[in-house]
Amino acid sequence: MVKKVLKFGGTSVGSIERIQHVANIIKKEHELGNKIIAVVSAMSGQTNELIKLSKSISKNFNKREFDVLLSSGEQVACALLAGALINLNLNAKSWLNWQIPILTDGEHSNARIINVNVGKINEFIKDGVAIVPGFQGISENGDITTIGRGGSDATAVAFAKIFQADSCEIYTDVDGVYSSDPNKIPVAKKIDKISYDEMLELSSVGAKVMQSSAVQTAMMYNIPLEVKSTFTDRKGTRIFDQENIDYTKSVTGVAYSKDDAKITLVGVQDKPGVAASIFEPLNRSQINVDMVIQNISSDQKTTDISFTIKRNDLLKTIEILKMNKEIKYKDISHNDNVAKVSIVGAGMVSTPGVTYRMFKGLAEDSINILAISTSEIKLSVIIDEKNTLKAVKKLHTIFDLD
Repeated sequence: MVKKVLKFGGTSVGSIERIQHVANIIKKEHELGNKIIAVVSAMSGQTNELIKLSKSISKNFNKREFDVLLSSGEQVACALLAGALINLNLNAKSWLNWQIPILTDGEHSNARIINVNVGKINEFIKDGVAIVPGFQGISENGDITTIGRGGSDATAVAFAKIFQADSCEIYTDVDGVYSSDPNKIPVAKKIDKISYDEMLELSSVGAKVMQSSAVQTAMMYNIPLEVKSTFTDRKGTRIFDQENIDYTKSVTGVAYSKDDAKITLVGVQDKPGVAASIFEPLNRSQINVDMVIQNISSDQKTTDISFTIKRNDLLKTIEILKMNKEIKYKDISHNDNVAKVSIVGAGMVSTPGVTYRMFKGLAEDSINILAISTSEIKLSVIIDEKNTLKAVKKLHTIFDLD
């Protein structure tokens, strides 16, 4: 007997025909004697439609009611899939988040799963299949909360952890993790095996295959993951501990994101504590700051500080900075026509010259670098958004990923 958590994304359950196809996948797994919990996203496009409905009421729709509204999408998909399985003569049942329950920290639109009570489900799956909603949970106060975009991945990994599953399989519309976005880079190749660390870095810098917090939880509890296609029988990409992977290339993948913005404070006082005064209120408002650059002061009195944030936090960040009376500066500027391009690879640790090759390649194509961020296995740059695909293609070629 093998315990499995199977997660099906929005494209996998995007129509009645696809839901019936997913039901047949689950039936095959069940007939093999496996114990199955299926985590389901909303049907593709439905969440966006619900967001449009909320905006037709108000641009500042109440956060609590917004989560109630969005959570309905997964409930619909769960019921339809359970019905399809019952139609195949399987003992199946859908569970809403409060019936399980999936407990969260209560943060609306960006909640974190604290615990999952799998007692009832454990009993049911002895001879049945449990269908549960991704992306959502319930707070201690009984309010429905959502986990943020991609939150169904986090739900699946949380169930795999509590359920002590042997594996967690993420079904999507692609047959694995690629060296770059195959829709934009046709020569991108599927990666058969990738480490938790690499997948975490790729997810954090724009790769949309898996949510980064889900990868982080899987890494923490050593939960084997596999990303695979709902629509083919080909093997997917296995994600596990780095020790089991033999690296032949310095770079594993190239990722990009177009949801960043860059802010520059000009003429900031150059003295201890100023940077903390700038970023403390942003932290309090839960605004995530990514790259930070501080220019060397020529007069040792003032300096310029630039940093990047998510684009949808731009107006809020500027407002907070202007209201902050603790800091003094001459001017504030911003640029929201930027993109972040990153190379990721565990092989970078033992390979000299990676940084030089990246910068030289971008220079050859006249791509200016606006900011730089590094980690042990990742190198990211901020560039003009118009150069995004040109940069990704260049780096994909330079590091022999074509």
